[in-house]
Amino acid sequence: MAKQENDFVDINSSSQVNKVYKKKNRKGRVTRTVVLILSIIMLIFGTGMVYYYSVLDSMNFEEIEPKPTVTQNEGEDSNTVKTDSLIGNSYVLNILLFGQDAHGSGPEDYGRSDTIILLSLDNLHKKIKLTSFQRDTYVTVPGYGDGKLNSAFSLGGVPLSVEMIEANFGIKVDKYACVDFNSFRKIIDVLGGVDIELSIEEIEYINAQIDVNNQLGKTEFLEIDYTQETQLVHLDGYQALWYARNRGADSLGGVPGYSFSGDDWDRTQRQRKLLETIMLSFKEEATLTDIVEIVNEIGPLITTNLKKNDITFLVSNSMTYLDYDMEEMSLPTEGNWEYSKTYDLQSVILINDWDQVRYDLASFVYEDLVTGSTTSTTP
Repeated sequence: MAKQENDFVDINSSSQVNKVYKKKNRKGRVTRTVVLILSIIMLIFGTGMVYYYSVLDSMNFEEIEPKPTVTQNEGEDSNTVKTDSLIGNSYVLNILLFGQDAHGSGPEDYGRSDTIILLSLDNLHKKIKLTSFQRDTYVTVPGYGDGKLNSAFSLGGVPLSVEMIEANFGIKVDKYACVDFNSFRKIIDVLGGVDIELSIEEIEYINAQIDVNNQLGKTEFLEIDYTQETQLVHLDGYQALWYARNRGADSLGGVPGYSFSGDDWDRTQRQRKLLETIMLSFKEEATLTDIVEIVNEIGPLITTNLKKNDITFLVSNSMTYLDYDMEEMSLPTEGNWEYSKTYDLQSVILINDWDQVRYDLASFVYEDLVTGSTTSTTP
């Protein structure tokens, strides 16, 4: 798989955040590519203090220009930042995680990304928060007009995707990380797989994907105990990837018997569950040797604007972060959206109360730092 030479691009906050979001009935083609973002999570939440720059050099880094300083209003919390009306706070680090199915061959062929998760490291409330964005959400893509949320990546890669999230949801993105299918499978296999509780249908889905994609030999079918509604299974990289991509299917691979319930909401919930399971496993079992091996193997596959000192600081404090509580949510929030059709009769998720959705996100990430019915920071 070809790798882009220019992996890292500086990202600035969008100046379009105050745009009025009145959506029209249009939509891009629905695709089913998804990948779970694990690589950067492992780097941040590993055990021990990894200061080895020889190891960190296996990753690709680029210095980024700092964002303009914003004048603080009188009486405002000194840790609170307002950049083009974006909500941010120095106690909370927001890392936008992307799953990319493939790199394109050309400099502007960004591939596709159908998984976007905001990881918020909240040092004020001592929590780790995961927010999934539904890929079919109808948004404004800066410079391109209205379209599906995941269309921004194919049009402009990570920079446009970050600008799109900031412009539509009004929240400041501090850093980003992007990985692909290969890095996902490698991280799972380097960890020795993952043990997770699955339903019978979830196990059957994984086996069906292995069958229709002719992956026997690379992996194997999971055994199913039909006397149990759920069971603990051990997933390798291929199996875990199919679990993370599972949003149901009708006649998978053209096989009538391979029909499974589910939608994209279920898929994003599975992704968060898998992340939480692996983080818990790391807390209980990971060693410094594991972390060094992970960085060496997946470092070159990560696209990020996290610098050496960022990662060194995060990993050096990882034992503290591992004790944080974990919370999750999915956007748009209940009661603030509806299914709609585009001009070519494709389905999209239409947000009918943008102010409320933006407030819900900000209050989830920043909690008591946000007040009122819109995303205004607390003094």
